[in-house]
Parts: sequence; C-alpha cells; structure tokens
Amino acid sequence: MQKECKLGFIGCGNMATALITGIAGKLMPAADVLAFDTNSVMLKEKANKLGFTPAASLDELCKKSDRLLVAVKPNVVASVLSSAKAALADKAVVSIAAGVSSKMLKENLLPETRVLRVMPNTPALVGEGATAMCKNTTSFTEEEKQWAFKLFSAVGTALWVDERLIDAVVGVSGSGPAYVFMFIEAMADGGVKEGLPRDIALKLAIQTVIGSGKLAMESGRHPGDLKDMVCSPGGTTIDAVASLERDGFRGAVIDAVAACAKKSRELV
Repeated sequence: MQKECKLGFIGCGNMATALITGIAGKLMPAADVLAFDTNSVMLKEKANKLGFTPAASLDELCKKSDRLLVAVKPNVVASVLSSAKAALADKAVVSIAAGVSSKMLKENLLPETRVLRVMPNTPALVGEGATAMCKNTTSFTEEEKQWAFKLFSAVGTALWVDERLIDAVVGVSGSGPAYVFMFIEAMADGGVKEGLPRDIALKLAIQTVIGSGKLAMESGRHPGDLKDMVCSPGGTTIDAVASLERDGFRGAVIDAVAACAKKSRELV
C-alpha cells in the first residue's frame, strides 16, 4: 500500500537535519519526508525551514512511513524502538546511532522488522558526507539495500563495510569532522599569530583542507606521496613537517581515532 510519507526520521537532531537537507529535492520532495522529535518547538522550526512534514507522534510517524531512519541518541535507542515495536513491524529500519549494534536493534524489534546499521557524518549537510553501511545485514532485501545506498550516496560517498569495523569507522569518519574543524581553526590561529587578518587566515585554511582532500581523492596517490610533493629539500614545508612530527601530530591523531572507537564500543 502506498504510504503518505515513505521516509520517516525518528529524531531530528543535527545528523537527521543534515540528511534531510541533503536528500530533499534530490531523491524525493521535502514534503515526502516525515520526522518526529520530542522537542516539538525545534521540530516545527526545522520543518518550516526545510519543508519536511512534522509528525505529531512517534506512532503517526511509523504508520505513515514504510522506511525509517533512527536518529536519536544511542542511550535512548532501545527504549524508543521498544515503545514503537508493534508500529515498526514489517518496516525497513536504518539506524545511524553510534555504538548501537545490529544485534541490539533486533533485540528491541519484532522479528519481521528489517534492520540496517549505518554510520554517516555531518558533511552530508553539504553533500560531502562519508557513510559506512554494514554489509552483514541479512534482513534488508536487495532492493532495500540499493535504496539505502542511493540514499546515502545522494549526500556524499557511501561504502559497505563489515560491522566488526564500524567502531573504527566512527573514529575515522563519524567523529572525524571535529578533528578537521579543530585543525582548520589551529591553522587559522597560526596565520593570525604570523600577522594575517582572521578572515583571510580562515579562508586560506578552509580552502587548503578542501583542495587537499579533493587532490587526495581524485589523484588516487598515497597521502605520503602527496606530502612529499610539497616538501622541497631544505624548504619551508619540511621544517613545518618536522615540527609536527616532534610534537607528535600523527600519533595524537591516531590516538584520537582509537579513543573514539573505544568510546563507541562502550556507548551502550
């Protein structure tokens, strides 16, 4: 049976907003997206801004959506799914909650509910997200897998990975934007320290990160090789690289990813 709204979001926080913004107008009209959040004031404000349809209750959301995305905090996923267990029967449910395993999702839903665990990130807001999708799912149909891949590909790059690697994904790309934003801020601060106006330093830092990422993606060359291209013998860049090495730059980033992955395993 045709539903009034085919895609429903359980929760409308930052990640859900990024996804709705990215897919609205690309894969479906914004009005065909339904969302529910316990913060009704925030939900209404976002609905007015983005054009999606706000649901008055979780039950209404589930009834009007045949495919749903769970976008609530990890610590409330179990209670939310349990409360909507009957309404989610025979639905396709995608979870983007960090640390919530497919096993846990299934334990809080009826057997006929189909589940897929996914880990996107906030750059989906501008169509440049990085999304890892757990290929171990056995309940999603092939058509639903293709739909999910198309959905997340519409907001960036989507990849299938083993679920055992999903905590590492959280450490690299799920939380990675925060590291990059800190790096941009630090680069800009360095420029200001050396005399650049704040706005110019920030623009230069942002564009440098954008351009470097694009070069790495499109060239297919190893990041170390690309780094060597910039490091002339006895030049300025190799001095900067040496300084970063002395201060433990790479080790700090590796440790941050590991700490994030560890926290992801401990979330629920």
